[in-house]
Amino acid sequence: MSAKIYVGNLSFSTENEGLESLFSQYGKVVSARVITDRETGRSRGFGFIEMSNSDEAAAAIEALNNTEHDGRNLRVNEAEDKPKRSFGGGNGGGGRRY
Repeated sequence: MSAKIYVGNLSFSTENEGLESLFSQYGKVVSARVITDRETGRSRGFGFIEMSNSDEAAAAIEALNNTEHDGRNLRVNEAEDKPKRSFGGGNGGGGRRY
């Protein structure tokens, strides 16, 4: 089963390929994605890695958390599931009052 990793405090010049290369030292990287701003396309300074199993992910987290990469100290930990978003204002009308 694959494992997801959050990587924070990335240099704004880091790209998907560089992130994949960094983590591939610790196992098979299924995907690597630097999150970018929708409007500018510029990195938002964090990303996500998916590794093929939890043992490899744990090794990468242990080895890379709080280490320097491109002049910045990385924050590396297990990714948390994205919380479900609720829509509307709770009054049954999608937030509108009539």
